[in-house]
Amino acid sequence: MDINQLLRKNIQDLKPYSSARDEYTGEAMVFLDANENPFNQPYNRYPDPLQRALKEKIAVLKSVDPQQIFLGNGSDEPIDLLIRAFCEPGVDNIVTINPTYGMYQVAADISGVEIRKVSLTPEFQLDVDALLAATDENTKLIFLCSPNNPTGNSLDKKQILKVAERFKGLLIVDEAYIDFAPGKSLLPELEKFSNLVVLQTFSKAWGMAGIRLGMAFASKEITGILNKIKYPYNLNILTQQKALELLGQYEQVKEWVKLLIEERGKVAQELKKLPFVVEVYPSDANFLLVKMHDARGVYDYLVEEGIIVRDRSKVHLCTDSLRITIGVNEENNILLNTLNNLI
Repeated sequence: MDINQLLRKNIQDLKPYSSARDEYTGEAMVFLDANENPFNQPYNRYPDPLQRALKEKIAVLKSVDPQQIFLGNGSDEPIDLLIRAFCEPGVDNIVTINPTYGMYQVAADISGVEIRKVSLTPEFQLDVDALLAATDENTKLIFLCSPNNPTGNSLDKKQILKVAERFKGLLIVDEAYIDFAPGKSLLPELEKFSNLVVLQTFSKAWGMAGIRLGMAFASKEITGILNKIKYPYNLNILTQQKALELLGQYEQVKEWVKLLIEERGKVAQELKKLPFVVEVYPSDANFLLVKMHDARGVYDYLVEEGIIVRDRSKVHLCTDSLRITIGVNEENNILLNTLNNLI
């Protein structure tokens, strides 16, 4: 695929800002090039704009080339940059599923780009023909979330790959919750599909939502474009340092994931026993979507008891449903005991 055929003309012609740390990398005895304050080491120095050390470690973990990695301020940054790079405001459009993660809509609206939503099936799966029928010659991007938020289920991998094969634009698959899913990531498919972008995050399984670190994996051409248009120092030094530290604790992360999956199963079974619960939908994420009688009433009751969940009742296909994140055993027991008091 010739990426330039999709790219906006002004982005093709853009000359990116060149920072002092782009022009010189490495060690030196004295740095007098970036107008930095010489005091308060090491925080007086600008961070590596391309996060090279961090990408080297992530590349080993994910079995990809470091040049296939773009790191952003959460996954929201690459979502925004992809839209700004490839979608001409007022001309191009994006297609996504419904329901799904709300930031695709927000980022498109900010950029003045039309977004077309195609309903999932009642089983929360893809209708590939309907999805592709919503595209036209001005559709540059398709966003899919798998496991999906707020439904919690993984989309069928074969159906996702059908979209990648048949769509002439970029397919972005958001795998924020992939660590909790039994299926494998689409990262190995990057070698086959030059139009595929895979998003992942350190916010969920890694327990690092507070440091705002998202990952986009794609061809070197696509990551090069994202690096071209991002703000020069989009990831601060504290984020990079903390991520490097926690990458050395991968065994601990795997243990967290194992415990959360076990807790997810226990909570689901207990919720099913409640007479006002209609359905606990299958989940491959660290949350459960639960359909119940008077979901808003239950939500308000939990708030009064100091327990905060998410009311998704107004979301397409999620009528009368609450989204409940899985906590530690103690938190989950407080939730279940409080709900049992409603009986």
